[in-house]
Amino acid sequence: MDTHRESTASSPGDLDVRAALQRVAPEVVREVDRLLAGRTRHIRLSGELARLFRARSWPQTSKIIRAWMLWVIVLDIVTLAVNAVLLPPDIVKAMLEPASILPPAALASTIAFLRPRPLWFESIAVHVGVFLILLSVALVGVNSGGEYYERHLTIMLFVAVTAIIIFPIPIEWSISIAVLAIGLYLVFQLQNQDIAPGNAIAGALFFASGIAATVVARRTANILAHKTFLLELRDRARLAELTDANARLELLARTDPLTGIANRRWMVETLKRVWGDGIGKTEGAAILMCDIDHFKQLNDSLGHAEGDRCLVKVAGIIQSSLRDDRDQVARYGGEEFLVLLPDADEQDAKLVAERIRSRVETAALPNPRSSVGAYVTVSIGLAVLKRGTEAVSFEALQRQADEALYIAKGKGRNQALFYVPPAKSG
Repeated sequence: MDTHRESTASSPGDLDVRAALQRVAPEVVREVDRLLAGRTRHIRLSGELARLFRARSWPQTSKIIRAWMLWVIVLDIVTLAVNAVLLPPDIVKAMLEPASILPPAALASTIAFLRPRPLWFESIAVHVGVFLILLSVALVGVNSGGEYYERHLTIMLFVAVTAIIIFPIPIEWSISIAVLAIGLYLVFQLQNQDIAPGNAIAGALFFASGIAATVVARRTANILAHKTFLLELRDRARLAELTDANARLELLARTDPLTGIANRRWMVETLKRVWGDGIGKTEGAAILMCDIDHFKQLNDSLGHAEGDRCLVKVAGIIQSSLRDDRDQVARYGGEEFLVLLPDADEQDAKLVAERIRSRVETAALPNPRSSVGAYVTVSIGLAVLKRGTEAVSFEALQRQADEALYIAKGKGRNQALFYVPPAKSG
């Protein structure tokens, strides 16, 4: 397998794995689709895919390896304790020295996998650790002699098989462990005076066939793990695409396509939300209704393309005239814009309205048939909800701003007027 062949320049621990999986590059997604389209047994991870898989699987892999290493330490100590009770002292003494190799070797490998390290370092830790463990088990039997000789060589092979089955490591590493185990078995059996060399070779071949089957099973497990990872990546990519598409649709649904500012729907939702939070009781607010003067005449005289350009420019001027990000503007009708000023009093509203009016006039956008002048102007109606006053719905405040706008137009346009409540009779 090519999954882990490349060296790791940076530790997987430095990666935000979740974020990395969320922002999978398009070329990686294409490679995922290509691999999943083929046969499962042909799946090979390389490059960025291999790096992502390693980062994704390292926590589980390290936990499994550490648990196995601690298990063999406990098993070694328990076995020695039982042997000390059941066996003659001279045999126990012969076992003690080689058995003492195992705990520090396994403990060193455990420490090596406490945090992510470069791949070459982890490879050395696994190979050296497993080799010393297998050598320790084998030497216990060799030093004890007799019935313990071949018995401990068989135990050594069993230990190797458990490592191959349990360790979710690159298949090359599993093959190396298998070769180490069979090599040690053959070397010590050829030195065993109780059996003929031919029998030693035959025994090694017999066990090798079983270990080979275990390696094949490990390879299958690795491939299935890779396929599961690829499926996860594909699902995440598709979910990200769907999320982006939904976000774009939501943006389109709430944005005026011509001016790029919010549309009426978004502004109504914003007003409902702001008023739902209890505005007026603690903050107050102001609504400005802005209307381009004689916009129909502009369209008739200069054409709709110039009218669209005018709308875009005015929208930009209004947006740049707001106080901060809390202020909101939306295209509310054909040439009408609604501005929401949270936490604003009359002075704030007047300053913003006058800033908008003067900047539009200064922009000198042509409108030759306007009765106000040769350039585009705006009329603005203002309505203010003062802090701590009786609650007023946003619909009512907007109607007040509309009435003020109507009066501003009736008084000659190109001005900003506040809504004035009608005088109470009697």
